[in-house]
Amino acid sequence: MTLQEFQDYVKTGQPLNTPEIYRFMDDMSEEARRITFELNSSYHDQKEINALLEKLFGRPVGKAFKMFPPFYTDFGKNIHIGDEVFINACCHFQDHGGVYIGDRCQIGHNVVFATLNHGLKAEERRTMTPAPIVLGKNVWVGSNSTILQGVTIGDNAVVAAGAVVTKDVPADTVVGGVPARKLKTIG
Repeated sequence: MTLQEFQDYVKTGQPLNTPEIYRFMDDMSEEARRITFELNSSYHDQKEINALLEKLFGRPVGKAFKMFPPFYTDFGKNIHIGDEVFINACCHFQDHGGVYIGDRCQIGHNVVFATLNHGLKAEERRTMTPAPIVLGKNVWVGSNSTILQGVTIGDNAVVAAGAVVTKDVPADTVVGGVPARKLKTIG
């Protein structure tokens, strides 16, 4: 299986449950761990961080991108970063289903993006279903938040610290809580 074949398959939303897919995911996880271990094991300036992340993502990061490691991912090749994005320390991106971060987004400490879900029944738990997470422009995700699979967060929205976002967030909206709910409209 090639990376393009995997990414095309993931876009269909079909379960990830074949031996070929599991092998591919394991191989990609090994590569992601090698790169993130290098990223997280010692000091790197921003130019070095960007070079390691471009190797991890398989594409350039956006212009004026900034990240404070450590950073963790178990895949890496399905992360898409816009311009002027800031990602703070200790974030975890499970990106098999795709993580798309728009221009000028700010991601706080310890944020988790989880693009896979498992079956609820015990016999279905090894079956994973992917769905992308999409952040519009100027989104601020507060520290210790979790964004779940299939969620789209609209432009200029704010996710309060500690929120668990299970549903789409409209533009210009502040959400918070577990599960996250609308707190107010911005503007």
